[in-house]
Amino acid sequence: MLGFFSFTEITDPAAHEAYNAWHQLDHLPEQFTIEGITFGQRWVRSPRCVDAEAVSDTLLEPFHYMTLYLMRDDGCLPAFFALAKRLAAEDRFFTARRALLSGPFEVVGRWAAPRVAVSPGAVPFRPSQGVYVVVGPAIDGAALVDQHGVAGAWQFADAERDRTVTVAFVDGDLWQAAAGIGPACARIDGPAPEWAGPLERVDAFRWDWFATLTPQ
Repeated sequence: MLGFFSFTEITDPAAHEAYNAWHQLDHLPEQFTIEGITFGQRWVRSPRCVDAEAVSDTLLEPFHYMTLYLMRDDGCLPAFFALAKRLAAEDRFFTARRALLSGPFEVVGRWAAPRVAVSPGAVPFRPSQGVYVVVGPAIDGAALVDQHGVAGAWQFADAERDRTVTVAFVDGDLWQAAAGIGPACARIDGPAPEWAGPLERVDAFRWDWFATLTPQ
């Protein structure tokens, strides 16, 4: 199984609402027409998330949104990329964006908190308040599920770039979970994470996180 990530920067500060409408109402639904894509969701790095994050390095400092697709295997990738080309040809691709980190990662670990009834493989499909994400070195996913509010965690690896992305799915208070996980991320032995912090869920038609930051 693969996870395809995109950490995306919106390059026009006034374009967040247009980007969210495009992604949520057009782009994301089209992905589910591809056989083998089992999950797709996007989260926002809101100003409150920025205030709560533990680590931010140069590569991911500008990103605003993280998208994750789950694919049964790499057989989905040709159709995935072909769809992107078709939508671009139909003028259905959003241009005021930049992918800072994007590509397929192999699923290398899955954990569920003892308090939840579902198996580790079912965790992403449960409703959640948001996620806590650590990009960089591998961390102990089993320890994450002991944190307050964490329902489970998945870990993804890109061996070629020696990078992992660990995603903790939070069904409790996102900010309380971040307060528990963040200090531990900042104390990781060895290479420091490239980025670690909470991301809020994206609800339909509620896209106003950056409205007060848009130049008038």
